[in-house]
Amino acid sequence: MTENIKKNWREKIHEIIYEADTPAGKLFDVVLLILIILSIIFVMMESVKGLSEKMYDFLLYAEWIITIFFTIEYIARVISIKKATSYIFSFYGIIDLLSTIPLYLSFFILGSNALLTVRALRLLRVFRILKITRYIGEANKLTRALKDSRPKILVFLFAVLVLCIIMGTLMYIVEGEESGFKNIPVSVYWCIVTLTTVGFGDIAPVTPLGQLIAAIIMIMGYGIIAVPTGIVSAEYAANKKTIPLRNNTQVCSNCNEDKHQNDAKYCHNCGYTLFNE
Repeated sequence: MTENIKKNWREKIHEIIYEADTPAGKLFDVVLLILIILSIIFVMMESVKGLSEKMYDFLLYAEWIITIFFTIEYIARVISIKKATSYIFSFYGIIDLLSTIPLYLSFFILGSNALLTVRALRLLRVFRILKITRYIGEANKLTRALKDSRPKILVFLFAVLVLCIIMGTLMYIVEGEESGFKNIPVSVYWCIVTLTTVGFGDIAPVTPLGQLIAAIIMIMGYGIIAVPTGIVSAEYAANKKTIPLRNNTQVCSNCNEDKHQNDAKYCHNCGYTLFNE
């Protein structure tokens, strides 16, 4: 009897904290989002000089209240998962911990409370809150396309680097040290800046030949920037029909896996029963 009560209690906490489809889960996520935003605002305001002493005191007290809430939330997330380490060492688990401890560290390390801005990363949970999870399938396709494009993009970047070395060396020969091209590494740096269309302007060719080469590099830059986009787009189109849509917000209370198909009854990672409404 006691074991069943404990299990139901843990499942209820899990449903509130991890599920975005239930009324309680939605309310919890919205409150969490508001507190994260307020916390970031408070930390930024605390860095502003010239505010009244009462305002600084208010900001400090508010930060402690929010930190205590996040601490309780973190503990609740740990105890509501059967395999706690699956959450503790997950991406969100590490972010949640890092966003909680800075204020406690301020007792030992002066100014560490400024690290609370890491809480901005917790805003990634807004995807669950705003029901953008329906687009997770599209996100998975894009992720797959980026992974599949990686070899092609690496080869392309290597070719661009070789081109920058060649063109940078050529500019060093043409312009020379008197034009600001003091050595080949500096010239390669200029070529990269020019090719990416950044154009800091700290170094510029002065000879007609150097300006002609610079113009060619600038024009090439527009085409080069578009190549990685084309590679990823092609892979995305090729994988469009191969990845199933995942938009279920169910999180396994056993292993913390969250990538489940719609209407899934069991976790695809560990086989544990999902609590569907």
